[in-house]
Amino acid sequence: MNEKMIWSNFLNSIKNEITPLSFDTWFKETELYQLDNGLAKIIVPMGISKKHLTTHYYDLIISTLSDIVGDNVDIQFFLKEELEEELKDSDNIEVFNNKIIDPLQSIYQDRKHQSNLNPEYTFENFIVGNSNKFAQAAALDVAENPGNIYNPLFIYGNSGLGKTHLMHAIGNYIEQRSSKKVLYVSSEQFINDFLGINKKDEYGKNFDYVNYFKSKYRNIDVLIIDDIQFFQGATQTQNEFFHTFTKLHNENKQIIISSDRSPDDLKMLEDRLRTRFCWGLTADIYPPDFELRVAILKKKIIGDSINKNIPDDVIEYIASNVGSDIRHLEGSLIRLLAYSTIMGGAEITLDLAIEVLKDFVNKGYSEKNNINRIQRIVAEHFQVSVDDLKSKKRSANLAFPRQVAMYLCRKLTDESYPKIGIEFGGKDHSTVIHSVEKIEKEILVNHELENIIEKLKKEII
Repeated sequence: MNEKMIWSNFLNSIKNEITPLSFDTWFKETELYQLDNGLAKIIVPMGISKKHLTTHYYDLIISTLSDIVGDNVDIQFFLKEELEEELKDSDNIEVFNNKIIDPLQSIYQDRKHQSNLNPEYTFENFIVGNSNKFAQAAALDVAENPGNIYNPLFIYGNSGLGKTHLMHAIGNYIEQRSSKKVLYVSSEQFINDFLGINKKDEYGKNFDYVNYFKSKYRNIDVLIIDDIQFFQGATQTQNEFFHTFTKLHNENKQIIISSDRSPDDLKMLEDRLRTRFCWGLTADIYPPDFELRVAILKKKIIGDSINKNIPDDVIEYIASNVGSDIRHLEGSLIRLLAYSTIMGGAEITLDLAIEVLKDFVNKGYSEKNNINRIQRIVAEHFQVSVDDLKSKKRSANLAFPRQVAMYLCRKLTDESYPKIGIEFGGKDHSTVIHSVEKIEKEILVNHELENIIEKLKKEII
């Protein structure tokens, strides 16, 4: 059993022993770096974590870990930078096949086959809604047919919408169902690995590292690169990635890439890279709508086995006011639970949520300006139903109010044309553009419509 599997089993066991809040705070971001000769070296994210884990969880960690490995173990906590510094400062030199290898080089060799996948991210716990349905379907298709369909798969969207979750889900799905070798890395990790090629040993050589780099990135079946936009400005790295991409693609190896924007908008990347990103399929993820945000929060509550009663009006308040970043949504829920615990188990109510999260809500986001509210107000004015506005009916008494609603959604929110189309029953973005342009022109010559629009704006705002 390797370190990754041991630690995954360990975390699953620990989850059952402590509260979800304690787990998220002290254990979720830990990692078993090495288990050797009965000593477990554990990486923790913060300095305070070392003291807290030693003081409050030392015996629990040792007993749980010993049960998993079937032998007595001792533990030692490190920050990642401390471990790297210790290795850099080490005077030990390892001789292997008559070659001199420094300690960091040895680590690279030991870890070259690790996938870096987070087992927590799967398709099963990815919440699907209108805003991410296409990307999720494309990701699953690729996971079931790696290298044979949609190569590369390029997923893009704002931060915190689930791109990384989907990419890990693809990798985990492939690893669980095949012997294919998967590698997930951030763009930063790729850049750092590439920069190592330029470092020479005391003999002016770097053959071992070059071979390691090529083996890590080219002798694999699936390459997953996160946040490719950070390649911008790194000309030499782009050149190396171009050759890596070309080799893998020519051998029908699956490539999966994510970015915060579409390939066409990555203007600082080389044209030859942007062109290749469009060879397969591009799938965008939009910010989650209100219903999906509610579903995500409820899934978080169930998945973390939170035993506190959280009323629906509290969940809806968070979904309406914290914004569309999934991390912020979940973070606000954890903050609320933490406050309740600190205050001696105080009952979670809407008033408590408003007070606790007053500095946590997105100041630029308000329920009064969201698409659902605009649809409701427009529907009431024209005496039609919201369902009719979202329907495919094209009668004049529905088409005109729908166009007005689309126009107001575009003018009073920051939502994109595609996102607005989704909220109106899956209409194409071109339909939204046409509606907005039509109302804009009509207002110029129709004063009655201009007055209606102004009246609706005052009611919405």
